Amino acid sequence: MLALPDRVGKAHTRNSRRTRFWVETRGIVTRVSLVAVICSAVVALAKAPPPPAAKQKEREALSQALVQAIASSPLASSRLSVQVKSLDDGAVVFSRDGEELLNPASNVKLFTAAAALSKLGPEFRFDTEFLTDQDFKQGKTRLLYVRGKGDPTITTERLYAMVGEVVHAGLKEVGDIVVDESYFDAERDPPGFDQESGDRPYLAPTGALSLNWNTVGVYLRPGDSVGAEGVTELEPPSDYFTVDAQLTTGTKMQRRFTVSSTVDRDRVKQKFEVRGVVPVEKGTWAVWKKIDQPGLYFGYTVKQLLKDRGVKVKGRVRAGVVPTTGAKLLSVAQSDTLDIVLKRMNKHSSNFVAEQLIKTLGAEGRGVPGTTAHGIDVVEDFLAQEVGLPRGSYVMKNGSGLNDTNRFSAAQINRLLVVMWERFPTAPEYLSALGIAGKDGTLKYRFEGTDAVGRLRAKTGTLENVSALSGYVQAVGGERFVFSVLVNDFHGRASTVVPSLDTLGAAVAAEGSALGPRGAIAAMTTPSVVGPYEELKSRLKTYAALTQKAEKKNAPFLRTAWRSEKDPAVRAAIADALYQSDPREPANVRIFLDSALAVDDVYGRLRRAALDAKLDVPLISSLVELASGGNGDAIARLLEFVRASAADDAASATLSEHLAVVANDAPAELLWVLRTAPEQDRAAAVDSMVKGLAAMNHVGQPFWDALREAHGSVDPAMAAFAKDLDEVLSQKIAASRAPAVDPTAAATDPAVRPANAAATAPGG
Repeated sequence: MLALPDRVGKAHTRNSRRTRFWVETRGIVTRVSLVAVICSAVVALAKAPPPPAAKQKEREALSQALVQAIASSPLASSRLSVQVKSLDDGAVVFSRDGEELLNPASNVKLFTAAAALSKLGPEFRFDTEFLTDQDFKQGKTRLLYVRGKGDPTITTERLYAMVGEVVHAGLKEVGDIVVDESYFDAERDPPGFDQESGDRPYLAPTGALSLNWNTVGVYLRPGDSVGAEGVTELEPPSDYFTVDAQLTTGTKMQRRFTVSSTVDRDRVKQKFEVRGVVPVEKGTWAVWKKIDQPGLYFGYTVKQLLKDRGVKVKGRVRAGVVPTTGAKLLSVAQSDTLDIVLKRMNKHSSNFVAEQLIKTLGAEGRGVPGTTAHGIDVVEDFLAQEVGLPRGSYVMKNGSGLNDTNRFSAAQINRLLVVMWERFPTAPEYLSALGIAGKDGTLKYRFEGTDAVGRLRAKTGTLENVSALSGYVQAVGGERFVFSVLVNDFHGRASTVVPSLDTLGAAVAAEGSALGPRGAIAAMTTPSVVGPYEELKSRLKTYAALTQKAEKKNAPFLRTAWRSEKDPAVRAAIADALYQSDPREPANVRIFLDSALAVDDVYGRLRRAALDAKLDVPLISSLVELASGGNGDAIARLLEFVRASAADDAASATLSEHLAVVANDAPAELLWVLRTAPEQDRAAAVDSMVKGLAAMNHVGQPFWDALREAHGSVDPAMAAFAKDLDEVLSQKIAASRAPAVDPTAAATDPAVRPANAAATAPGG
């Protein structure tokens, strides 16, 4: 129950005095009023804040629970900045290194959103203008200009409607289409984006004219039968793309494909290369890739949509600038208001939207063209003048939080959250843009079964060895808090620490509940229960059948079964079935990877039970499927399985073949995971790869190409690692291919020598 502030209690006192005056002058009517006042007083007492001692006791219990939760989790061995602060009275309830500057990952978007609301206003809209030359007559124009002003929300569907407005304005024939991106500067990649290379969608560049978050969907569809040619389609279709596809149809459990993109030599078009296998009878698979030239992508799509609407386009698409005089405005399209845009940014953690906002702040606050540097300058002005965070007390280089670029502390994030909470004109929009625990956004499948569901709103953050969670929570007891948890330099993948972050948030939400913070933590960390072996075999058959069916309709049932299951092996089998029921759902991927543990209680028991029951060993096919698609967590998990299988010749041989397939399909991702893997996992993987790559011969060429390319990596650690790995693998593979040498003959005949490793190294 919410506690009423002191001013409400004072108001009740004043009302009581007035009521006594009415008693003296109004007779029986006053007796009814007095009863009402007494009832109001009772309600007020019931809602009044608890005595300071009681509140302090609750907070101390929460603080102690958080201390114990951290001490017994992976957070204990990580760099950590945590602070929990009451919104009711401003008291810091808990802090551990709350002032330490750490990498906050996507929690930086909290600062970008706050500055955008403050400087642009929640009603701000982005314009996209369509103009013709001054000789536009009878529906014909020599030049159609499209001038963008940074709208990050234009999709193919919206652009179709925009083009419709242009057509209805009378356009019938066009010469050249000129795309004007002068609202932003020409620098595409903000600081931090240069720390990664590749065509992943989260690396999408900025652009004053942007479409589909500057990504394109590559849709892959199987043929009618196993072995048939697959189908590759791009959305949206346009002449901007060329496609080289070699796609075939595999069995229901085969899914290994790669999609890569490059810009052509003249930097006019973008080429996609598709290779691999898609499973039969499993529908369409979508892969999203970033676009390298947003303006041309936009212009070519406009050209295609105009042609679809019957407009003749005789010329080409090119970059240019709308002349200061002589152009006629034909149509203006406006985006949704900024508060809606912020929902798209924070609920789904869009790096692209964040960086577009930063450049827009630069353009609106410092003048056109908008630059990242000017946008960050506007944010820093806001933080200094309106939040009380002086320049130099933090590091902010981009607006999205991508890579090793920014530094904030938990206390600084909470300071921002408090300020935004207290700003009535923008507080509703700011809060509504955050993910809601157990309901939507990146928190949709987190905190399930806890008091945090619906009570906690927060921004997540995930990078390599970085995880963060910051936001607001109203506890069951009514007290409202801001909290921030930043974790850096932990061992393993993000999945090892995310449950610990959720435990802290659930504990805060449970303050004042019957369970209490300590009980909430205990409920989320209930130890696993290993069930009887015969029962495991029986249940394994049930879930193996569901895995084979791979029907999406089973997903809700399987998710409920997974959540309530205590046997870790059965839980993993359920997760396998859940993933296969809908492998396109990111939450299913996460559940599967968190459950697929290479320990004896899980993988060991499942392997033995599957062999006894004459079933395929669960987890392996799904793990290889994900790893071959470039999922780093799946590759890391696969390396753990390789190590766990070292003593089992049959399992080890199978995993060697699988690892070689991953080396072929996702070589760059495998190298990255190998470099960061624990030594024992890496050593086992190298030995396993020697067997698999030696057998693949030329099929393993993509891995060797990636390995040699990594020799010249801008990251010195990666370059050194690649050279060492190249040497070790080459020597071991050469040794494995060398003919056996009779030790006796070698001792008596000096001509018998080991093979020259360098002469037989593969891929050289």
